Amino acid sequence: MKPLKLLAPLLLTLALPGIASAADYALQPVGSKLGFTGTFQGQSFDGSFGQWTATISYDAAKLASSRFDVEVELASVKTGDSDRDGALPGADFFNVAKYPKAHFVTTGFRQNGAQVIADGNLTLRGVTKPVSLNVTFKPVGTGATLDVAGSVKRLDFGVGTGDYADTSVIGGDVKINAHLVLAAK
Repeated sequence: MKPLKLLAPLLLTLALPGIASAADYALQPVGSKLGFTGTFQGQSFDGSFGQWTATISYDAAKLASSRFDVEVELASVKTGDSDRDGALPGADFFNVAKYPKAHFVTTGFRQNGAQVIADGNLTLRGVTKPVSLNVTFKPVGTGATLDVAGSVKRLDFGVGTGDYADTSVIGGDVKINAHLVLAAK
């Protein structure tokens, strides 16, 4: 009987890391989208990024061990307007020659009523600032969908400064939106 008493705490200790961790998911490119909405001369426009990766570990019941890590190839930006698509990768906006990627990584999650909020740091054009995103996670079969939404102030990251800093022409707030289709790993 004594060996069982000694073995029980060891087994519990080995099981705890599995109990405390969130589920890992693989991003499914088909059906997933990382987008944004901005304004130009008072008119709203949508854009998206064609190349990005996301490492997702998430469990709504285990927010403390959940994590998002997203890296975006800024040169893959598309808005459907050739002038804007040509300008955004340039030095006045994303400056992809010097800063080819944007990076968002969570620092924690919190509950605000029924809404889950992912707090994290966004690095864009060499500037890192805190960003909070609303999270909607829906299990689907063995996978899930994950929708996030939030906003950033483009000038906080040096996007569109100088001649383009006038927020009455190019809006200062940019809405972030993403829909991720996930498969359990």
